[in-house]
Amino acid sequence: MSDRLKIALAQINPTVGDLAGNAELIRKARAEAAGQGADLAVATELSISGYPPEDLVLKPAFVAACREAVEALAKETGDGGPGLIVGSPWLEQAASEVGHSRPFNAALLLDGGNVQTWRAKYDLPNYSVFDEKRVFRAGPLPGPVNFRGVRLGLMVCEDMWTGEVSECLEESGAEILVVPNGSPYERDKADQRLQLAVARVTETGLPLVYVNQVGGQDELVFDGGSFAMNADCTLAAQLPMFEETVVTTEWVRGDGDGDAWRAADGPRTAPLEGAEAVYRALMLGLRDYVNKNGFPGVVLGLSGGIDSALSAAAAADALGPQRVRALMMPSPYTSRDSLADAAECADLLGIALDEVGIEPAMGAFEAMLGPLFDGLPADTTEENIQARARGLALMAVSNKLGHMVLSTGNKSEMSVGYATLYGDMCGGYNVLKDVYKTTVYQLARWRNQEHPGGALGPAGRVIPERIITKAPTAELRPNQTDQDSLPPYEALDDILEGLIEHEMGVDEIAARGHEAVTVNRVWRLLENAEYKRRQAPPGVKITSRAFGRDRRYPITNAFKGPA
Repeated sequence: MSDRLKIALAQINPTVGDLAGNAELIRKARAEAAGQGADLAVATELSISGYPPEDLVLKPAFVAACREAVEALAKETGDGGPGLIVGSPWLEQAASEVGHSRPFNAALLLDGGNVQTWRAKYDLPNYSVFDEKRVFRAGPLPGPVNFRGVRLGLMVCEDMWTGEVSECLEESGAEILVVPNGSPYERDKADQRLQLAVARVTETGLPLVYVNQVGGQDELVFDGGSFAMNADCTLAAQLPMFEETVVTTEWVRGDGDGDAWRAADGPRTAPLEGAEAVYRALMLGLRDYVNKNGFPGVVLGLSGGIDSALSAAAAADALGPQRVRALMMPSPYTSRDSLADAAECADLLGIALDEVGIEPAMGAFEAMLGPLFDGLPADTTEENIQARARGLALMAVSNKLGHMVLSTGNKSEMSVGYATLYGDMCGGYNVLKDVYKTTVYQLARWRNQEHPGGALGPAGRVIPERIITKAPTAELRPNQTDQDSLPPYEALDDILEGLIEHEMGVDEIAARGHEAVTVNRVWRLLENAEYKRRQAPPGVKITSRAFGRDRRYPITNAFKGPA
């Protein structure tokens, strides 16, 4: 029976579907763990396939290829180095032998040149962004696995969120709980994970190793923050958020506490909070979306407003200024201040800025449509033509140069439909999709004072002060401001958060200090704009209820709330 064990936490950034690339990440992490003297390296949930693989796991060929990758890694553990715990879709038999059976979401123990054993995820999440019951089979309540004389209790991600699996493992003799995870970032979620770990450790009296992946996958960002927790709920180690790293923890059995295992103190990096955590999530989500999909860079409209300025700053920080291209596309309604502010912002960020005026396009459309619109007053039709002319210019640059169009609208606008289909909504990705307008201002002020970890953009002020202080406006008609037709953003965002994140009723939201008539109006705007949001590009999720798979409302919907 071993009394010492070194467990490496391999906090890696896999890519869905890149089986060879993911196996190489695990291989490198194992080599690094070996250099640190580790006996066992623990990778993240579905680290072979990438997480979440969604309907890819319904393809037998994909599941078979995952199995081949696992078995190849298993053979490499015959070199006498560290064992491995990896995650993969898994069937008891090869996929070719069982046809189209749904696989398990499994954690597999590789050691001595073989797949020693595996355990399946018991509690499959089927809420928010998770659809695991659609593609996986739930496993039975697991018993511990034996690794070199130590009984490890494997719990896959959601299995830690309730006490059933940990209780079963404790009762069947597990000594250390090991939790591979693919847990996406949300504001304040790092503390929630720690509290859940404390609950499981307190209930079982067992220490716990929690390994979470990092990186962006479409709209999800995984923030890492892996940790090792002793049986007295003290943290022995905590890994940084938003960074790939391998850290080895040293465990001793019976160090002053009977036969219990205890980890020696290791590196502890405090979780990021507030604006810093949100901004780092935006950076990482955008960086991985662009890089994993092979785009050379991004192009965006830089209007002189705060949304496009913050989007440009996040892009420069995520990709480097040389990979960001901006267009200022003035109309007759564009103010000189906006022209100057856009130019100053581009200069501060060090990004390329070109000017492409849209007045000729406006004139062309006026001539084309004039016979149809003769005698009709100007309205939002003409405003939308301006937005679509800008979208056309951005898409042309994207087609010619290969840069992905980065749209710049925020969650407040998308909530109430203050965005133009095929205009400012066009693009491949939207870094502010889940960011309310009030948070946009907070992030802009924070970025002017701080240089985020891992940022490739310049330090110091990057957003001109006038962009932050002036009244927001789309400048689609003379003297236009957003508050001509919307409540102040502080009120609007509070109402929207109540409606979207908390599903509150009108009376509940009104009790927070809002007029019921205003709440009803915002509710109707929110529901009427669902068809637009269905056609919006993906973007980084930072709240508990982002638009997309988090919130699945019908487009055809006669329930609009109280009149």
